[in-house]
Amino acid sequence: MARSRVFDGLASHRQPEYNGIDRRVFLQTAVAVGAVAGMSSLARPAAAQTVPLTPGVPAGVRAEATLEALKGKRKLIKLTYRPPNYETPLAVFNDAITPNDAFFVRYHVSDIPEVAAASWRLKIGGEGLNGVAEYGLSDLKSGFEQVEVTAVCQCSGNRRGLSNPHVQGVQWGYGAMGNARWKGVRLRDVLNKAGVKKEAVEIVIDGADKPLVDKTPDFIKSIPAWKALDENTLIALEMNGAPLPHWNGFPARLIVPGWTGTYWMKHLISVQAVTKPYGGFWMAAAYRIPNGKFPLVDRFISQETAANTPITEMVVNSLITAPADGQKLRAGGAVEVKGIAWDGGYGIRQVEVSTNGGKSWRPATLGRDLGRFSFRQWSYRFAPKAGTHTLLAKATNAMGASQTFEAIFNPAGYHHNVVHRVDVVAA
Repeated sequence: MARSRVFDGLASHRQPEYNGIDRRVFLQTAVAVGAVAGMSSLARPAAAQTVPLTPGVPAGVRAEATLEALKGKRKLIKLTYRPPNYETPLAVFNDAITPNDAFFVRYHVSDIPEVAAASWRLKIGGEGLNGVAEYGLSDLKSGFEQVEVTAVCQCSGNRRGLSNPHVQGVQWGYGAMGNARWKGVRLRDVLNKAGVKKEAVEIVIDGADKPLVDKTPDFIKSIPAWKALDENTLIALEMNGAPLPHWNGFPARLIVPGWTGTYWMKHLISVQAVTKPYGGFWMAAAYRIPNGKFPLVDRFISQETAANTPITEMVVNSLITAPADGQKLRAGGAVEVKGIAWDGGYGIRQVEVSTNGGKSWRPATLGRDLGRFSFRQWSYRFAPKAGTHTLLAKATNAMGASQTFEAIFNPAGYHHNVVHRVDVVAA
């Protein structure tokens, strides 16, 4: 995802019940180490830990990133502190479901408020509806059917740090994503109860997090009315069988399976149906890709221009999660190459693995299907001879789209789905 142009303040809340950061402690710590806007970081501890960064990210990231734990999270790769942007280490993806405490954290603005379950309200309205409504948590849980979907939430800028040449924005490696079981209510059920007019073209969504200075645009997004009415678009209240963690949107967030995380609004407080395209900064200027660069089925037509279009669905992708890059193997012994594959919801048709740098390819065995929006695990066994082996993995989805061998350059570094490479040595 593209980073806010102005990092305008520190996370400003005290929230022990919902995994927040004490604002006073946060400010004192930041001042003590001279924290500044952008990619600045807290001072490293005396005994600095090795940070499992993705090979190829900029040298400046390698110098500044640390392993740190937000309240309620295990140690993640801290890329920026204000707003908080924390990446999941690659090893976590050996599991198909990403644990809540290891799920990546992404914010655009820095005033992340205390959200109390008892007082939270979701306002439904706009000229595209016949009526207005307001719901609390208990209203959503008791008044609507509860449904669950397993889906990948992936930042639009995942792997941006691998862009060549490098581009502006948070320099993510592989870990700005996660896969979870999301449970809540269908957005369409909530909208239909208020009465959706045929003139409605977009649904505008807003969360409780806000900028700290006026010059930073509030993070407000919209989705097409047809996508909002899709049966898989949810207002999620639970994540992996538990209430949403604070850093992942408590008490409610939007889930738009198959689409990149920019539309997955956290701390949801407002849903408005509008009859004209929404023109805010985060729609008109940000999260856009050049026309014709990428395969695209789900188009956001009301927001398209002659030059570009909003990013929507994820492209097909995969990762090798084991063995690790540089790992030493036993020559002649059985080695299991494992990984995950995913796409925008069309389904993974096959994953192919090469153990000789792409000279030949063999089909991997696909793991259990957890749903078309989920990670799909895969595995391949081979017995390496002594020497260096370059492992590659390439996924193809049911639409016939495959990964690329060279990144499709674009100014924001979106949709990086280059075939993953891992070098190992057998002896």
